[in-house]
Amino acid sequence: MNHAKVLEIHSAEQLVGLFDHAILQPTVTDTEFHAQLQSLRKFPIASACVKPYAVRDAVEALRGTEIAVGTVIGFPHGSSSPQIKAAEAKAAFRDGALDVDMVVNVGKVLSRDWQFVQADINAVLGVARACGGIIKVIFETDFLRMDEDKIRLCEICSDLGVDYVKTSTGFGFVKHGDSYNYVGATEHDVALMRRYSSTQVGVKPSGGIRTLDHVLRMVELGATRIGTASTEAIYEQAVQRFGR
Repeated sequence: MNHAKVLEIHSAEQLVGLFDHAILQPTVTDTEFHAQLQSLRKFPIASACVKPYAVRDAVEALRGTEIAVGTVIGFPHGSSSPQIKAAEAKAAFRDGALDVDMVVNVGKVLSRDWQFVQADINAVLGVARACGGIIKVIFETDFLRMDEDKIRLCEICSDLGVDYVKTSTGFGFVKHGDSYNYVGATEHDVALMRRYSSTQVGVKPSGGIRTLDHVLRMVELGATRIGTASTEAIYEQAVQRFGR
């Protein structure tokens, strides 16, 4: 457990400075992708999180801004081998990414094979450290029913010294009867992840965050990065509340 300081928000620009804007939908066309990147250039966000094949294009499209390019590893189900995840990360950093968001092997977490889980995370962490990049570890909390599994992940990530723990991919749909539903970041999980991660590890809620009030609540609970695809709408709400 820790006593990490809660961020104080005073302006719209400060708020979106926490944002990793996600462009990860499988149906996004090249035209839509580049239009989104161009629209982001006016916002001082932390990063644009794009699919691995698109890293080079994103780096070029955002050249001249302070926006980092991030990508995802083992996305969305975390089932690639540690060696493949490490190779993905190496390719991403080579292409110009500064952040990688890796998905844990959910089945191994549920099996409580913590030795495998730690080695899996460490494989990507080693590449990130060698390349001077940032690593965020996605738990996919929709799939994890037991708090003790999330707590153990926080402990492993803290022991290894990752940069951030992250709730969700945005694509963790769970079958309920004849339909699939998705929750994403919850207040409970963000508070738990903040409580059981070291103060050196940031917390990134992601999945279903679309309003200013939702962002502010997540920050109040200890979030230090925010994953969202609603940057422009939230920024406009924040300008009304705080000013630019």
